[in-house]
Amino acid sequence: MTGAKAELLPYLCCKDAAAAMDFYKKAFGADEMFRMEGEDGKIGHATMQILGATFYLSDEWPEGNVYGPQTLGGSPVALHLNVPDVDSVFDQAVAAGATAQRPVEDQPYGDRSGVLTDPSGHRWFISSTIEEVSTDELEKRMPDYKVTTRE
Repeated sequence: MTGAKAELLPYLCCKDAAAAMDFYKKAFGADEMFRMEGEDGKIGHATMQILGATFYLSDEWPEGNVYGPQTLGGSPVALHLNVPDVDSVFDQAVAAGATAQRPVEDQPYGDRSGVLTDPSGHRWFISSTIEEVSTDELEKRMPDYKVTTRE
């Protein structure tokens, strides 16, 4: 696979995908690019974009062992969305129905970020890069961590 390039896209499963899509539009200004809806109204597949970043979602599909965080009691996976203005996007998401888990604050690694949970139970890290931090500076700011990079 030398020289090959991959694309990794989040695929969210939601208990009510149509409601989740409406939330993502209100909270993040997401654009709906594609929707495949069954006769029962369930979303079999949808493609959305937030500022050009693509993600997929669907309704739960028990026959295929596909369940969302609400049914499973949470998710070990979070999404990280880097935007130009974290404060306004975070506030917009909370106004649209997200629950703030950690307020927006400047972080030692150069981001300003906060954490929220959407109404479907997915956890989002919303951030803006406010400064580029060198490895040496990061180790000074966060001495309890050993930092390694691959150049």
